[in-house]
Amino acid sequence: MKYPVNEVFETIQGEGCFTGVPALFVRLQGCPVGCAWCDTKQTWDVLPENKVTAEQVIQVDGTIGRWADHTGTSLIQAFKDKGFTAKHIVLTGGEPCLYDLTEMTSDFIAAGYQVQIETSGTFEVKCHDSVWVTVSPKVNMKGGYKVLEQALVRANEIKHPVATEKHVDELDALLNGIDLSGKTICLQPISQKERATALAMKVCIARNWRLSIQTHKYLNID
Repeated sequence: MKYPVNEVFETIQGEGCFTGVPALFVRLQGCPVGCAWCDTKQTWDVLPENKVTAEQVIQVDGTIGRWADHTGTSLIQAFKDKGFTAKHIVLTGGEPCLYDLTEMTSDFIAAGYQVQIETSGTFEVKCHDSVWVTVSPKVNMKGGYKVLEQALVRANEIKHPVATEKHVDELDALLNGIDLSGKTICLQPISQKERATALAMKVCIARNWRLSIQTHKYLNID
């Protein structure tokens, strides 16, 4: 199966449970969720006129919205050709769960990689059973999509951006009735603002949740 890939790059995972882990980010093109604060809006539309060759999305600037067809096996070969050494792959977007990721993730795992998906939770998660799924719930966004129970149940990690108590209340409503055993709940202060950070720390301490800081923004890396 071919997937529309916006960019591939090697870096350090900056947030969530795998903070600090060397990672290969595979950003897929396409997302109808419509988050107002999205910093990758160039990935929203899969425009035919922006299609390029497979080589043109590897270790390049993806901000212009170009994309290329790749399979799991063609990406593995591209990793080898570029000399990438990270063994942790992050599938992000866009919204990666627009696509059935079973084939791609199975290819990666068979090749010895650890795989993580970062998703809004608004589309069904379809992937290999060994994949670590990070759901960052997107509530009441412009696209009108609801966060799915299936995505929350499948999640290994639920990473929620917060700035006010309202955001904590939204998360509580989403998690009502979900079995949280074995799941890691992370709160991520929006834009590293002081009040948001203080709130996230307070709630994490009270509930034994985890604080997720976007360290890549402090380090000024992708």
